[in-house]
Amino acid sequence: MNDRFTRIKWLLGEEKFEQFSKTKILVCGLGGVGGICVDTLFRTGFTNLTLIDADKFEITNQNRQLHSEFIDEYKAKVFERIYNAKGIVTKIDHTFLKNFDLSKFDLIIDAIDDIPAKVALANAINFKNQIFVSSTGGARKLDPTRIKTASIFKTYGDALAKKFRYELRKSEFKGDFEVVFSDENPNCKNLGSFMGVTASFGLALASLALRKILDKKS
Repeated sequence: MNDRFTRIKWLLGEEKFEQFSKTKILVCGLGGVGGICVDTLFRTGFTNLTLIDADKFEITNQNRQLHSEFIDEYKAKVFERIYNAKGIVTKIDHTFLKNFDLSKFDLIIDAIDDIPAKVALANAINFKNQIFVSSTGGARKLDPTRIKTASIFKTYGDALAKKFRYELRKSEFKGDFEVVFSDENPNCKNLGSFMGVTASFGLALASLALRKILDKKS
């Protein structure tokens, strides 16, 4: 009997699919990248989702962000309703992470655009027991074919990845993890954005997360 997940079951097999409901996922950031990532994971069968974002939807989000018709509503609460998830409205920083139980998650996804928050999150991960994947910035870019995945320490041509890498080393970070990045040169100075790129970042991030889970389970 066919259902909404029939085609992903055909792709991955019933046994692997059944593992998805047991995977506890935390997504940090619900903007143009993180929002698409969440939608993709949900449509793939991941239902145990906790979603963090401190912001409300505003009019300038509407060129690229899912559910941005809900102007002046908190993104985390909108996503909570739509995806039957747990939404948390907060800014991620050292204080929050000190008081938040990160250990209960199997997979943590970083789609934040704030470097101190990204560094603090990376330093809070238990890499022996948890999967961590991250995204750099999709702003100022037009060509989704320039999107790649690599270790944060092997990225190139991406200014945000370079800054992220620098701050990680400065914090004496000792681990390693893969990121989604783009080597395309920026096309503007302000944070101009195109959904063709930001959504592709989110899709690539969801794909990276899925492959990491399958590798760990195999």
